[in-house]
Amino acid sequence: MACSKFNIQVVYTSFCAFFLSFLVVFSLLETITCDNVFSASQTPSISVAAAKELRYLLYDVNPPEGFNLRRDVYIRMASLVKTLRKEGDDWVLVLPPWGRLYHWQSPDLHQIRIPWGEFFSLTSLQANVPVIEYEEFIAENGGPFIDQILVLQNYAEGWTDGKWEEKLNERPCIEKLMYSKDKQGYYRGWFWGYEETRARNVTCISAQGHASIMAPFLQKNISAVSVMLDRAETLLHDHYAGKDYWDTRRSIVFAKHLRLIGDAFRAKYLNSTDDRDHTTYNEDWTRMKAKPGSARGGPYLGVHLRRKDFIWGHRDDVPSLKGAVKKIRSLMKKHKLDTVFVATDADGEELKELNRMLPDMVRFEPSKEDLELLKDGGVAIIDQWICAHARSFLLLSQIISSHTI
Repeated sequence: MACSKFNIQVVYTSFCAFFLSFLVVFSLLETITCDNVFSASQTPSISVAAAKELRYLLYDVNPPEGFNLRRDVYIRMASLVKTLRKEGDDWVLVLPPWGRLYHWQSPDLHQIRIPWGEFFSLTSLQANVPVIEYEEFIAENGGPFIDQILVLQNYAEGWTDGKWEEKLNERPCIEKLMYSKDKQGYYRGWFWGYEETRARNVTCISAQGHASIMAPFLQKNISAVSVMLDRAETLLHDHYAGKDYWDTRRSIVFAKHLRLIGDAFRAKYLNSTDDRDHTTYNEDWTRMKAKPGSARGGPYLGVHLRRKDFIWGHRDDVPSLKGAVKKIRSLMKKHKLDTVFVATDADGEELKELNRMLPDMVRFEPSKEDLELLKDGGVAIIDQWICAHARSFLLLSQIISSHTI
């Protein structure tokens, strides 16, 4: 199937507007009945809040970090919460709101204080570990106060005698703190765009080890009800690629409304459905089992073409547009495909050139109104979802998001 970018854009604007209006109603209905989505998640956040002696673990990462690294750090923090709960403590993980990511560059969009529920299924996350949104934490906590912030950092002296070992110590702050005291003695900071949030104490901790190294410290040295680990990317995965890692990774399910939009786009413009492509999906990730190689994929090539800032630091890794089109054509011929779906951050001029060289290219291009609802993050997820269902996928840059697809 070959579709021009222009025709798809015109038709899709009205299509997506109608589809999103339907999803608003659908989401409201789903909110009412979400406890019954699947049996593995009969633990909605309200029951978590009712637990006795509940303690909250919050976290954040280095501000320049992108979408996929933040999702990866979530896996490490979920592992830490599991370790704490195994010891009998009742901890819940507070999800840091999304916002102010470098790659979200759409102008005139308010893209801060975005809850995880706009991008991911909370029901699926809760089937793995107790989690709540930040605004739920504020409501349960009695206000926007965080008792203790632990700023994680490396050791100033590096490895001792060239040996790596797990260790944890309170140390002077190596870098200038991203927090400042106000007149009342509270610490103020970015806090995901919630200017009213304040912290009571801030301490720097040099940490070298896996996420679970924090568990004894939190249990024996910290009595605060709410604790935030800043620069949480400092900690390593407890069991990378192990069962617990993959359980958490699989629980990070894209939000249903984004998947539905992606599925509708596939069906309308790419002749792709789960039944035909052998990519049936189970809403309960704990029960989803697929035989390797059983999926056929849709009759199109999926391509992730990274441009803009990535070119500056990876010139040898990123092909020219002409080179990219040559690779795309070669793979389409190999798999006998007539259609290619392209996910790219190319600017307007490059898109015109790409469309000229690749007129049978299909892209997901929401209207301005739809973009305001989906945000840049939602569009990126829809792109990933569509690429993940392709017959074949082409990586035109060796980056995390491409490998994730």
